Amino acid sequence: MYRRILIPTDGSEVAEKAAEHGVELAKALGSEVYALYVIDISAFTGIPAEAAWESMRFLLEEEGKKALNAVKKLCEEKGVKYELIMKEGRPAEEIVSAAEEVGAELIVMGTSGRTGLDRFLLGSVAEKVVRISSCPVMVVHR
Repeated sequence: MYRRILIPTDGSEVAEKAAEHGVELAKALGSEVYALYVIDISAFTGIPAEAAWESMRFLLEEEGKKALNAVKKLCEEKGVKYELIMKEGRPAEEIVSAAEEVGAELIVMGTSGRTGLDRFLLGSVAEKVVRISSCPVMVVHR
């Protein structure tokens, strides 16, 4: 059970906390970790300038590398086998897709703790993943 654990990260404090939980669980169970960063393209839909998108994409890729390296470091410190994955798309859908692709039996992720109107209008990535994932999802709060 839980031989493959997917840990989506965005580099935030709550994502790092979730990664710590996921890596500790992986160590205890002898599991593999798949760390995932999704470049969220939904925020840039409709931007006409190709050059502007390319420079923004570069910045987001750099941010993704930093976030993934933080999970890599945790895995190496704990002696947990890992793989780093970077995708582009809508985060919730890409997280669920990646879980299916790697055969993950558990997703461990953080939540932004969004409340009020912001949550009502936008929803949270974690909430969407919980709704559409076919495997269990552990959500770590701040």
